Amino acid sequence: MSFVNSILKAFVGDKSQKDVKAIQPIINKIKSFEGALAALSNDDLRNKTTYFKDQLKKARAEKDAKIEALKQEVEKTDDIDAREDLYASIDAIEKEAYDLSEKTLLEILPEAFAVVKETARRFKENTHITVTATSRDRELSASKPYIVIEGDNSVWANTWNAAGKEITWDMIHYDVQLIGGVVLHQGKIAEMQTGEGKTLVATLPIYLNALTGNGVHLVTVNDYLAKRDSSWKAPLFEFHGLTVDCIDNHQPNSEGRKKAYEADITYGTNNEFGFDYLRDNMAHSPAELVQRKHNYAIVDEVDSVLVDDARTPLIISGPVPQGDRHEFNELKPKVENLYSLQRQLANGFLTEAKRLLKEGNTKDGGFQLLRAHRALPKNKALIKFLSEEGMKQILQKTENQYMADNNREMPKVDEALYFVIEEKNNQVELTDNGIKFLSKDTDETFFILPDIGTEIAAIEKQKLSKEEEAEAKEKLFQDFGVKSERIHTLTQLLKAYTLFEKDTEYVIMDNKILIVDEQTGRIMDGRRYSDGLHQAIEAKENVKIEAATQTFATITLQNYFRMYSKLSGMTGTAVTEAGEFWEIYKLDVVEIPTNRGIARKDKEDLIYRTVREKFNAVIEDVVELSQAGRPVLIGTTSVEISELLSRMLKMRGVNHNVLNAKLHKQEAQIVAEAGKPGVVTIATNMAGRGTDIKLTEEVKAAGGLAIIGTERHDSRRVDRQLRGRAGRQGDPGSSQFYVSLEDNLMRLFGSERVAKVMDRMGLKDGEVIQHSMMTKSIERAQKKVEENNFGVRKRLLEYDDVMNAQREVVYKRRKHALHGERLKVDLANMMYDVCELIVEQNKAAGDYKNFEFELIRYFAISSPVAESDFARLTEREVIGKVYKAALQHYTDKSERSAKEAYPVIKNVYENNNGQFERIVVPFTDGIKSLNVYTDLQKAYETEGKSLIGDFEKNITLAIVDEAWKKHLRKMDELKQSVQLAVHEQKDPLLIYKFEAFNLFKNMLDNVNKEVISFLFKGDLPSQNPNNIQEAEEVQVQEEYTISKEEVLNSEEIAEKNYQASQAQQQQPVTETIVRDAPKINRNDNVTIKHVMTGKSETMKFKKAESLLASGEWVIVNE
Repeated sequence: MSFVNSILKAFVGDKSQKDVKAIQPIINKIKSFEGALAALSNDDLRNKTTYFKDQLKKARAEKDAKIEALKQEVEKTDDIDAREDLYASIDAIEKEAYDLSEKTLLEILPEAFAVVKETARRFKENTHITVTATSRDRELSASKPYIVIEGDNSVWANTWNAAGKEITWDMIHYDVQLIGGVVLHQGKIAEMQTGEGKTLVATLPIYLNALTGNGVHLVTVNDYLAKRDSSWKAPLFEFHGLTVDCIDNHQPNSEGRKKAYEADITYGTNNEFGFDYLRDNMAHSPAELVQRKHNYAIVDEVDSVLVDDARTPLIISGPVPQGDRHEFNELKPKVENLYSLQRQLANGFLTEAKRLLKEGNTKDGGFQLLRAHRALPKNKALIKFLSEEGMKQILQKTENQYMADNNREMPKVDEALYFVIEEKNNQVELTDNGIKFLSKDTDETFFILPDIGTEIAAIEKQKLSKEEEAEAKEKLFQDFGVKSERIHTLTQLLKAYTLFEKDTEYVIMDNKILIVDEQTGRIMDGRRYSDGLHQAIEAKENVKIEAATQTFATITLQNYFRMYSKLSGMTGTAVTEAGEFWEIYKLDVVEIPTNRGIARKDKEDLIYRTVREKFNAVIEDVVELSQAGRPVLIGTTSVEISELLSRMLKMRGVNHNVLNAKLHKQEAQIVAEAGKPGVVTIATNMAGRGTDIKLTEEVKAAGGLAIIGTERHDSRRVDRQLRGRAGRQGDPGSSQFYVSLEDNLMRLFGSERVAKVMDRMGLKDGEVIQHSMMTKSIERAQKKVEENNFGVRKRLLEYDDVMNAQREVVYKRRKHALHGERLKVDLANMMYDVCELIVEQNKAAGDYKNFEFELIRYFAISSPVAESDFARLTEREVIGKVYKAALQHYTDKSERSAKEAYPVIKNVYENNNGQFERIVVPFTDGIKSLNVYTDLQKAYETEGKSLIGDFEKNITLAIVDEAWKKHLRKMDELKQSVQLAVHEQKDPLLIYKFEAFNLFKNMLDNVNKEVISFLFKGDLPSQNPNNIQEAEEVQVQEEYTISKEEVLNSEEIAEKNYQASQAQQQQPVTETIVRDAPKINRNDNVTIKHVMTGKSETMKFKKAESLLASGEWVIVNE
C-alpha cells in the first residue's frame, strides 16, 4: 500500500505540501506589513484595531440598514403571512451580511496578523509599553496589576500572572505559526507537533474574528488550560481594546458567566459550553440566557473533543419515579456463583486442552481450547498459553471451522458453558445451562422471555370475554416487562464481572465507581456507563447503587459543535482521523511544518511472546537509560500496568513518579519534573496533554527524553501523541514501543500473522523480533480498529441526528416564545396545524358531528362550514375556512382581553406611585390557571396588548417544556426497546427512526392542541384590582444533576444494536400552570356541563373524573 501511495504522490503531489504552498502568498503578504507596522507608535498600532472594525462595519452597513428597516416593518405589520415573509427576508440578509464579514476578514487578514505579531514583539522586547490611556485601560487597571495609569497614559508591563504562575512574555510568531493561524481562520484543523506553540498560533485568528464583535470561543479539554490560556494571552488582546474572559472562572447561570459570553473572546471547557447551551434552553426569561449566537470556535486538542468525546452526551437529568427500584442486589449472588462455576469450567477445559495438544490431538485439543476461550477470554492462564508457539493458530483454525455456515456448529462448543462471551463484540449471552442453574430455586421460566406473538395467539384462541382477554394480555405484557428488565440486569451484571476490570476500566474512590478514560488515563468525573452497566459495577464492588434518572435536556458534543457558523481546531494528532473529521464536520486537516526539523529517533517495535518477557525488557531499558542521565517517560494503557511497573522499578531501586487515574491531581507537578536528568515517569499514553516537557541542556547532550511505550494502543493517534512528548522544537529524543502477543490489540486483531512469523523463526521464550514489517503489521491492526470505530461513530451519528432534528424544532419554538418576536407566526402555524389535524381526521371519517365538537373543544367556535359544505368542499378549502374563522375569533378575543385588563392595569399603575415594576396577572381556562408576569409600564403604555403577548409566551413555554420532558423519557425507553428488533432480523436504526418520528409527531400535535386550547379559552378570572399584585423575583432552587454519560466502546455499541447516545442534566422546568380553585376531593359533589348539548349534571367528583377526562364535559361553578 505504501508503494501505491508513493506512486500517487509522484503524480498528484503530497497534500500537506500543496496546502502549505497555497498559503505561502498570504504569509508573504503578512511579512510585507512588518516594516511599516514596526515604525508606528504604540498608539497608532492600537488604532489599527479601530480601523479594522470600521472596515467591517462599512462592508456590511447596507445589509445592516436593510435588516433594521425590515425589523421596523415587522412591528407595523399585523398580517401573519406577511410577517413570516419578512422574517425569512431578515434571515436571508443576515446570511449575506455574514458572508460579507467573512470576505472582509480575509482582506484584512494579512495586516491584522502582522499587528498581532508586532504587538507580541513589543511585549517581548520592552518591559513596559506606554500608551495614551483609554476609558477601557482605566477600567482594566482596577483589576489587572500589569496595567498602571500614570496621568493621561497607561503603562503595560510584560510580566503578569497566568493561572497562579508568574510569566514574562517571550514569544513572537514564527512563519509556520502564521501558516497555522491562516489554516484556523479558514475553518480547518491545523495539525501541529508538540511544542510548536498552538496557543500562540490561536491568538492570530482569535484577534481577527473578534473584530466582528460576534464572539470567538476557544475550547479546551480541561479548566486548568482554559484558565491558564485566557490569563496568559489576554494582555495581547486587551492592549487592542478587546475583552477577554473565561467561563470556568464563573458559576453557571451567574452574571459573571453571562458577562464572559458577552466578551469578544471567551475561553472555556467543551463541557461547560455544552451545558450552558442546555441550561439556556431551559430558561424561563431572556434575562436568564447566557450564550450568544454560536459564531466561531477554535477547539484545542480537537481530536480528543470531536473524536474521543464526540459521542459522549451532556445530560441534564432529574429524578425518575421509582428510580431506586432495581434487582442488582438480589441477582448479584446468583451471578457471582455462576461466574465462579464458569471460571472452574474454563480452567478445566484449558487443562484438558493442554493435555490433548501435548499428545498431538489438535482436533479435540482445539475444541477444548475454543471452549475455554468462549468461557473466559480474559483468563490470564489462557492468555499466557495462547502466546506459546502455534496455539493461537490452532484456536483461530478451530473457531473458523465452528463459525462456518453462520455459526451452525457453535452450539456444540457452547452447550457445556453457563454463558458465552464474545469479547470482540463485548457481548455476554446466557446458555440453557446458565438459565437452568439460575432457575434452580425459582420458577423455570423466571429468566425466559415469553414469546409475545405466540402467547397472544393462545389467549385469543381461548375465546374469553373482552374484559378477560384484555386482562390476560395486560398480565402477559407486565410479565414480559418485568422479565426483560430482569434479564437486562442479569446481562449487565455478567458484563461487569467478566469484561470490566477494576483499576483498568474504572477505579473506586470515596466509595464511588469512577470511569478511567481509555485514551488519557484520567478520571472522568461525573460520567457514568449507560444502560444500567454502571449500577451493575456498583453492585459488583459493593458500593452504593445510585438511583436511575431521567433526561430533561441532552446534546452530544458532536452536535453542539456543528452549530457554529465556523469551526476550526488544532492538535498534534489529527491526520489518522482526517476522513472522520471531513465526513462528520466537513473539517479539512492541514499538516503544519515544524519550525525546526524533528530530531527524535522513532525505533521499530520490539515484539515479545509474553507480557512477562516484555515488562522485564522494559525495566532493563529504563534502568540503562536513566543511568545514562536521560529522562524516561513510560507510557501505559491502564492503572494496573502502571502500578505493576512501579513495583518492578522499586524492586530495582529506581526512583520514579507515577501519573495515573488515582494520582491525576499531581499531573502538572509530575510533568514539570519529567524532563530532568535521570527522572523516570510512568504515565498513561496521553497524560500531560497541553503541557510541554522542557529539557535542560544537560539532558539534550545526553540524548534527550526517552519515550517507552509498554503497549500499542487501539488508535495510532494515541501512540503518536505519546511519541510527540519527545522531540519538541528540534530537541533530541527517542521512542520505542514494546509489544507482546498477549496484549489486547494483538490478541484481538493483529497477532495471527506476527505469531506465524515468530513460529517460523523458531523464537524461544525471552527472544525478541524487531523489523519494520512487524511494525507495519501492528499499524494495520490499529487501522482495522480505527475503521471499525469510525463506522460505529457514523452509525451512532444517525441515531443522534434523529434527536438533534427534534431538539432543533423544540428549541427553536422555545426561543421564539422566550423572546416573543416571532411567536405570533408560530402561534398562527400551530393554529393552522390544529385546523388541518381536525379537518383531515374528521373529513376522512365523514364525521361532521365530531368535527363540530372538536372546534368547540379546541377553538371555542362553532363551525364556519355547514354540514353540506363539509362533505362537498375539498380538505384544503375546509381547512382555509376554519383557519380564517379561528384566527379572526382569536384576534377579537385578544383585543377584548386587553380591553378588559387595561382598566385594572391603569388603576394599579396610576394609584401605586410607581412602587410596582412587574405584576402578576392570573389567567384561567376554567380548569387550569396560569400566572402571567408582565412589565407594568409597558402593559399601561400598550393598553394591555403586551400583557396578551406575555400570556402567549408563558403558556407556550410551560406546555412545550412539560411535553419535551415527557418526550425525552419516551425516547430513552425507545432506545432500549429497539434493541429487541435485532432478534426479529430487523434493523434497530430503521425501527428507531420510524418510532421516533411517530412519537415526535404525536408530541407536536398534542402541544399544538394544548397551547391553542388554553389561548382560546384562557381569560382573566375577574376584574378585581386586588387580584393583581407585584411580581416578586423568587429564585427557584432547582434540584438537578449534570453529567456526561459514558457511551461504551464501539463493540459495546454494536452489541447494543447501535443504541443512540444518551444525555442527562438539570431539572429546571418550572411548572407555571397552577391550580386556580380550591382542591376538589373525590367525594365532593360537583356540577358538570356537556360542552355540545349544554346539559348539566351534579355528581360526586370520583364519578365525574372519567367524563371530564374525555374533554366533552367541564366543571362549572354555580
